[in-house]
Amino acid sequence: MSAAHDASAPPVRYEKRGPVATVTMNRPEYRNAQNSAMTYALDRAFYRAAEDDEVKAVVLAGAGEHFSAGHDIGTPGRDAHLPFERRAGLWWDHSDKEGAESRFARESEVYLGMCRRWRELPKPVIASVQGACVAGGLMLVWVCDLIVASEDAFFADPVVRMGIPGVEYFAHPWVMPPRIAKEFLFTGDRMSARRAHEVGMVNRVVPRAELARRTRELALRIARMPRLGLALTKRAVNQAEDLQGLHAGMDSAFGLHHLAHAHNAETAPDALGGMDIHAMKRAGG
Repeated sequence: MSAAHDASAPPVRYEKRGPVATVTMNRPEYRNAQNSAMTYALDRAFYRAAEDDEVKAVVLAGAGEHFSAGHDIGTPGRDAHLPFERRAGLWWDHSDKEGAESRFARESEVYLGMCRRWRELPKPVIASVQGACVAGGLMLVWVCDLIVASEDAFFADPVVRMGIPGVEYFAHPWVMPPRIAKEFLFTGDRMSARRAHEVGMVNRVVPRAELARRTRELALRIARMPRLGLALTKRAVNQAEDLQGLHAGMDSAFGLHHLAHAHNAETAPDALGGMDIHAMKRAGG
């Protein structure tokens, strides 16, 4: 934890230097666990970068020792019960609903819906990853076009321990080979940055001390290309992934995800199968 962090600081920082905008998750004392306040702040930051004609490329980073420990399932700032203005879809407010009606509406908005919108940002987005990138952290890096990881970075999706088939933005079989994805999910083990590079999930692995500089160098190199050319190329590759079943497969997995939540709610202490943040840590997540 970072004792020096200002608790009143915004959950996301935005900085523009030349043609590159850097969006930084800013809850280092909680390993950048993503509550709704952070999710909507990320959304505003991505809109800001998209609207600024001077911005040619975007970097997504995390403050502190870790990129992101995932969705907030236990910090004092957890706000899953609170209403927020709907931005990603037309599902109703979840905060005054119960059961699956509430959970499906919220997760359709802040998890699957937000990630899909960010994936379509018509400018290249580069993830700059250090330390932990776990569960919901994967969803953020997977919507990015490129991933630069430090040598100490690791990736994990341990939510099968909750009886749930992976995170909501289920891109696993597209960002890595299917058998690797199964091992990744079946074990919940950490995947090192080197292994992630071997299987094609990560573009570059660099020393921790060079992460920010090397990511920015790549962003600046990309920023020399024509804006429309970059946007159309990104769209072409994303469309190819969708033709390979990404969009439809994700819809199917999202339904299974919520079947698991509903099963847990009937048979376990809660919809997470009783696996709070402490239980996940004890289990190795």
